[in-house]
Amino acid sequence: MTDCIFCDIVAGQSPASFVHRDAIVSAFLDIRPVTPGHLLVIPNEHVVSIRDVPATCANQMFDVARRLAQVLSESSIVRADGVNLFVADGEAAGQDVFHAHIHVIPRFPGDQFVIGAGAWEHPAPTREELDDFADGLRRQSSD
Repeated sequence: MTDCIFCDIVAGQSPASFVHRDAIVSAFLDIRPVTPGHLLVIPNEHVVSIRDVPATCANQMFDVARRLAQVLSESSIVRADGVNLFVADGEAAGQDVFHAHIHVIPRFPGDQFVIGAGAWEHPAPTREELDDFADGLRRQSSD
């Protein structure tokens, strides 16, 4: 893959400030951080969608993200009060680098990072609507 900045980073063709590297995944500081210490965890192999990441790699990505979230919370360098793990999968979800990745975003009081949805201002669906939706998803996932 030659047009992927994350592949270039893994290959050493573009710079990055790594905090983790192993045979399966890498983690480095985001160059446009939401807050100080904002990290990206990526598969070393090019995969566009998180849905297509092999299970072993996805497990490793989440484990590294989880461990780095703990480091961000306990570190004297960052000492985050909370951490968001965020995945934007697909253009409609806001993915702008088409190489699967998990954002690990340290959170601080007053950091002005907001996650919101207009739908949260509308009445919640009924339990019956939620159960019907869940039933449909269960049926499709067992096919």
